[in-house]
Amino acid sequence: MRIYLAGPDVFLPDAVEIGRCKAAICAAHGLTGLYPLDNTVDLTASDASRQIFCGNEAMMDGADAIIANLTPFRGAGADPGTVYELGYMAGRRKLCLAYSNDPAIYADRVSRFMTVTSEDGRLVDAQGLTVEDFGLVDNLMMIHALELHGCPLVTPAAQPIDVWHDLAAFETCVRMAAARLIAT
Repeated sequence: MRIYLAGPDVFLPDAVEIGRCKAAICAAHGLTGLYPLDNTVDLTASDASRQIFCGNEAMMDGADAIIANLTPFRGAGADPGTVYELGYMAGRRKLCLAYSNDPAIYADRVSRFMTVTSEDGRLVDAQGLTVEDFGLVDNLMMIHALELHGCPLVTPAAQPIDVWHDLAAFETCVRMAAARLIAT
C-alpha cells in the first residue's frame, strides 16, 4: 500500500532526510511512503514548477492514501499546497489522514499573529473579517474532510519543542493507515 506524504517538510533544510525518516516509518509498518522530493525535476527548467505539480499529482494518483502534515506553516494555518493535496485525495475518495504538531484551536492561533476581537458575537481580525471559531484545530473543510474520508486529525497533547522534526503524530497516522489499508 502506497501513502503520499504531503506537507511543508519539503521546505526544511533537511527535507530529504525527513522524507527518508518518514518513508522508513512507513516501511516499518508495511507501507510505502511516497515523498514529493522523490520526483526528479530539473529546477533550472522554465517549467520546473509545472513539473513539480504534475509529478506530485501523478504520485497521488498512484497512492492509496495521504498523510498530510497540517502543522501551521508561515502563519496560523496549514501550508496551502498541502491543503490542495488533501482536497485532491479526498476528491478521489482515497483514505485521508493528517496530523498537526500544534494542537491549539485555530482561532487562538490567529490571535498569535494579529489582534482578534469579539464583535456582535463573532470573532473578527484587525480588518473586520470573521475568524472561523468552531473550536477546531484548523479550517472546518480540512477537519471534516479527514473525518469523512479517513481519520480525525491527529494532534499531540502538547506542542513538541521541535514541531518540524517530532514524528510521533506522523507515526500514529502511519499506524492508523496500516490498520485500515492492510486489513482490507
